[in-house]
Amino acid sequence: MANAGAGEVSVEELTEDAAKKMLSKLDEQLAEADIAYFRDDNPKMDDAEYDDQKRRYFEIEAKFPHLKRVGGPSGRVGGPVAEGFAKVAHARRMLSLANAFDEKDVANFETSVRKFLGLGPDADLAFTAEPKIDGLSLSLRYEDGRLVTAATRGDGAVGEDVTRNARTIGDIPNELEAAPGILEVRGEAYMSHKDFEKLNASQTKSGGKVFANPRNAAAGSLRQLDSEITKQRPLCFFAYAWGEVSEPLADTQEGALKRLAELGFKITPKMRRCANMKEMLEHYREVEAERATLGFDIDGVVYKVNDLSFQSRLGLRSTTPRWAVSHKFPAERAWTWLEAVEIQVGRTGALSPVARLSPVTVGGVVVSNATLHNEDYIAGRDADGEEIRGGKDIRPGDWVQVYRAGDVIPKIADTDVSKRPKDAKPYDFPETCPECGSEAVREPGDSVRRCTGGVACPAQAVERLKHFVSRAAFDIEGLGAKQIEQFYRDGWIRTPADIFRLKEKLGSGLNLLKNMEGWGEKSAENLFAAIDERRRIPLRRLLFSLGIRHVGEGAAADLARHFGNWDALARAVDSSKPAGEAERKAEEAAMEERAAAKKEDRRAKVGEARGRVWAGVPDKAREAWDEIVGIEGIGTTVATALVTAFSQEQERASIDELVEMLDEIEDEEVPAAGDSPVAGKTVVFTGTLEKMTRAEAKALAESLGAKVSGSVSAKTDLVVAGPGAGSKAAKAAELGVEAIDEDEWLRRVGRT
Repeated sequence: MANAGAGEVSVEELTEDAAKKMLSKLDEQLAEADIAYFRDDNPKMDDAEYDDQKRRYFEIEAKFPHLKRVGGPSGRVGGPVAEGFAKVAHARRMLSLANAFDEKDVANFETSVRKFLGLGPDADLAFTAEPKIDGLSLSLRYEDGRLVTAATRGDGAVGEDVTRNARTIGDIPNELEAAPGILEVRGEAYMSHKDFEKLNASQTKSGGKVFANPRNAAAGSLRQLDSEITKQRPLCFFAYAWGEVSEPLADTQEGALKRLAELGFKITPKMRRCANMKEMLEHYREVEAERATLGFDIDGVVYKVNDLSFQSRLGLRSTTPRWAVSHKFPAERAWTWLEAVEIQVGRTGALSPVARLSPVTVGGVVVSNATLHNEDYIAGRDADGEEIRGGKDIRPGDWVQVYRAGDVIPKIADTDVSKRPKDAKPYDFPETCPECGSEAVREPGDSVRRCTGGVACPAQAVERLKHFVSRAAFDIEGLGAKQIEQFYRDGWIRTPADIFRLKEKLGSGLNLLKNMEGWGEKSAENLFAAIDERRRIPLRRLLFSLGIRHVGEGAAADLARHFGNWDALARAVDSSKPAGEAERKAEEAAMEERAAAKKEDRRAKVGEARGRVWAGVPDKAREAWDEIVGIEGIGTTVATALVTAFSQEQERASIDELVEMLDEIEDEEVPAAGDSPVAGKTVVFTGTLEKMTRAEAKALAESLGAKVSGSVSAKTDLVVAGPGAGSKAAKAAELGVEAIDEDEWLRRVGRT
């Protein structure tokens, strides 16, 4: 892969526009890598780099959930089926595993499992830990003890039929005794180091293909159209899981693997039952220390909840189970010189520091840029003002340690002050925008300094216009980043509305677009036609195109679904303006009280400060505000950003001007409800749930087509109230919203 690009910043500092672009870029790169790895057995990037990119994608998606891409990496497993193979639909999807990269991630995994199951920190919760084999996933289906199909994972739902090839592998039984009537055994086809060396020696001698690593050799051997070739390759198989099964194998993960071993399968070696996280990490370190002596490739350790009833309750996400995680081995680090620090300005005005490095190879990738996060990180402080790196600051000219573990954007881990040049000076973070000279301010509670120039700042203006014409927004064919820069530079476009005036400006007279460099008559006509086609736009696309901070694709879709049309949304936002302003001021007052009040008085003082600010807000504004923040997926952050954008005179004028240029803003269609009794309904859970955790209840409701909201309003259809239900239950009664207890909820959804 190429170097980390200029201007790419840490997840913490990404603007929403930058996040969207980075998600698109990573999605494309990961999709290509998946095809190369899973389908073509010819990886384009190493495992560490792939893991870095994928984790980067998930971190961005976690921060900006409304930007989640349909069919993106978080909703995709494996790769497409290659041509030449018959397709096999898996009875149960073959999922991938979520990754953990350090002990904190493992602790978060254990905590999330306990929280989901409602288990306290002292409750028994055992896990299994086993090496993660680096091979090719394979599913073997047995019916009445006979192997009937063998399939690769493919895209998780459909794999490649490699039955004839699988029958040639000595570790795979063709028949089983005393097996369940239906049994899908899942595991990894792999090649040992010794056999890999022999194969490559043979291939070299015969002039055949030499494989890059054992995983490629195993995948290429198993996925041969001629099974005779596979038969000549020394493939092995470890079983570690199962798919469809007509009767339970055991009550625990450990017991199920022992049952598979009794049926004649080799199970993953060095599998251990761990009573707690301490034992899990001990086993991880033990496996890591013995990694080079195992005789086959592994790239981490997999932890699974041992109790299968717990696994069933935890269930699955879209592509990964909640009850398992892969603890990957760490990536490499390297030292190099920090040549300079540059500041780049994003669409929201954020000033992002980028380290320019003497090129260095880290984990097989040449790196010449790294993120420096923000001014605190450069100064040797974290977000809370505590020292990091022992309080050492980072200066141009420093000898710095670069790493890429868990993030495709390289980071600086440390600096060696003993090698610091005598004339090196502390980096002075700019207080003015390097693009327009406007003051760059840092709001209370914000880790980022932002340019106050707004649309007057060329960097912000151009980036906002690029966002406006991006694929998920107006998607104007022929008007990309390069054209936007050209038109802005030439003074033809300053606001989105100017795009719809281009034809009257450049379609006739002396300034003909077709006569300009890079344009011709046909391309000019096509552009004008493409612009006219976008005078009719769906509401959600219009909202997203405005580039309002925190209003990404997901939030725009949520707002569009709720309000249905532009007029209703604009009325609600305008009506809530006093409340939005109060929320902003209340948060500022709350921050002042948090800083000044004693710890024991802090909560009360903060509450009093917020109450004073909100006291004068009219009821109509409160109602409009409550409606917006009550939309699932919105909340106060998005609502405040939305109201602020609509309230600023210059920005509102730009929005209104754009709307006037459009022929139609298409209303949002309300999706039809399914067969579930709660499909399409808005449900609020409040109080203590005793038979499932809040996370389980929410997951269940959403799986049945319901919307889960955090607040009660006139739009709420149902409130599920457990013991201790307070203000939400009271508000439901006040509004006449139906309220039921947990038992009735479970009865209605058929879970009693």
